[in-house]
Amino acid sequence: MGQESQAGTYLLHIHLNSEITLAFGRFRGGAGFTLPAGGYVYIGSALNPRGGLASRLLRHATRAGGPPHPIRERLLEHFRASGLGPPDLHPPRTKKLHWHVDYLLEQTNAELVGVYVIRVPARWEGAVAQWVAADPATNIIVPGLGANDVRGGTHLLQVLEGRGWWETLGARLEVRVPDFQ
Repeated sequence: MGQESQAGTYLLHIHLNSEITLAFGRFRGGAGFTLPAGGYVYIGSALNPRGGLASRLLRHATRAGGPPHPIRERLLEHFRASGLGPPDLHPPRTKKLHWHVDYLLEQTNAELVGVYVIRVPARWEGAVAQWVAADPATNIIVPGLGANDVRGGTHLLQVLEGRGWWETLGARLEVRVPDFQ
């Protein structure tokens, strides 16, 4: 949704098949946090106007060690068909773990199952993350998680409701997009 921008804000739909205890790099001194099985949402942005959004999403669908997330090829096809990204767009072969969400997406029992994109050349991730965090169907795992660059924000949240929450997310986002400006 949004404009024809190559930059924007995105929400990742992540499904964790079983409970894990995970350290998110150096976050909180490398402490491990227990994440129950179920759905999670991560809110991020990629503001490079030369195809950064498509490249970032393909990066998220790639694992540093092991096979990529199954959604990666569908994302690549969709981005090429919709003009999101440069004409020579291709996924990375591997990646270095950098963002908190990388540590979760690297797990074999975590799967990236969906992506919601707001194509706009402005930094909306903080406003979108606040909106998601205010939803009673979400749970803040740990304050600050997933939001190194947004002081006081949390960008990785557990989704307490099932399929219905995800099925209506796109429509709810479209209604709220004007509010994020």
